[in-house]
Amino acid sequence: MPPMGLDFLRRADWLNTRARGYLLLLAAANILVLAYLVLGSRDGIDRNGYLLGTDFLSFWTAGRMLLAQGDVYDAAAHIVAQRAYFGQSGAYTAFFYPPPFLLACWPLGWLGYFPALGLWLAGTGAGFWFAVREWTRRSTRRPGLDPGPLASSTEPTAPQPAVPAFALTTRRGIPLAIAFAAFPPVLITITHGQTSFLVAALLGLGALLVGPRPIIAGILFGLAVIKPQFGLLVPLVLLLAREWRTIAAAAVTVAVLALVATLAFGPQVWGGWLAAGSAAQATLAEGIVPFAKMQSPFAAARLLGAPVWSAYALQGAVTLSVAGAVGLAAWRRGYGLALASAMLVGALLATPFVLDYDMVLLAFPLIYLASSGFRPWEKLICAAAFVAPAFARPLAMEAGIPIMPLVLAALFVVTWTRAMESPAPEGGRPARG
Repeated sequence: MPPMGLDFLRRADWLNTRARGYLLLLAAANILVLAYLVLGSRDGIDRNGYLLGTDFLSFWTAGRMLLAQGDVYDAAAHIVAQRAYFGQSGAYTAFFYPPPFLLACWPLGWLGYFPALGLWLAGTGAGFWFAVREWTRRSTRRPGLDPGPLASSTEPTAPQPAVPAFALTTRRGIPLAIAFAAFPPVLITITHGQTSFLVAALLGLGALLVGPRPIIAGILFGLAVIKPQFGLLVPLVLLLAREWRTIAAAAVTVAVLALVATLAFGPQVWGGWLAAGSAAQATLAEGIVPFAKMQSPFAAARLLGAPVWSAYALQGAVTLSVAGAVGLAAWRRGYGLALASAMLVGALLATPFVLDYDMVLLAFPLIYLASSGFRPWEKLICAAAFVAPAFARPLAMEAGIPIMPLVLAALFVVTWTRAMESPAPEGGRPARG
């Protein structure tokens, strides 16, 4: 029998009765912080001198420039356009997104900054909420429960295991709204006005629907091309899991988006974006975005003083290892929710450019694990992954300690192990989870 201290962490049974209270405290803290920033602002500028929505200024400025026939990939012009609305010494939010994202920015330019910010957060937040709710329904469904509007009518209806008391569910356990409000990346995304809700909704729903709705899943994956660094693992997983309809739908969607963007904004936008990509690489390597703000193995190595080449070598090793692991699971076990969870966690490890607001993507693997019952150590790892985004940036900035890559690695191991233990495909057909 393990020592009492170790067993306290290994089993983490103390979270069973205290989880609701902890989440209520986190939710209250998030709401109070948001209220403080908004109610304490003057003319949209918070007490720290930042514009509400911070990063959203880049997207909104791009929309305004498109209406004026400007070049959004001209960094100098983008800086001038940003500062014409709001200028802060030394502050600039760059724009490196691919041309398909311009289709989302263009309508934002028709509105004033704050109406556009409100519409952006409400729309993308609703999409993320819907994706979270669908994952919760799919992960916790039992006989007699509504499987959700996106579930396939042809899916098996075999009895499901009882939902654990710790599960994040709308029907039993911790109310989903409390967990949603308590999740630190939700607050971080709102305060930054970032794309994370949108990207997480597209990747999360796509990952959920590969089995029951493969065409819709492919369309969602294709739309997620607006932030391509998080889709590195998707083609590999779909190919090795032999999800041909999803692959075809994703390819067609990307092609249509590229064509529409080209027709709407001209073929020159692609050259501008490729040039901006070189600037983005320099931004990464030189730490123009501080390494303490980023949450990747590359950024962790640079923060700890490693030279650029060794940081890239570490990131490359992590990326290849993650890709190899999910590829093996896809080939041997086929597609299911466990593999989908590993793929989403792996997406955050596989790219060198990832920030704390991107951790909203962790909502889906955490829902899967919480709803399927924890094994030893898993409860503690999931709790750490839930709260770590709140502390990752401050710890890195103030103490030089990068914790997020280690937390992501632990969660990836957990989800990948589940994927490798899933039922193997029968008759050559991928498992559906």
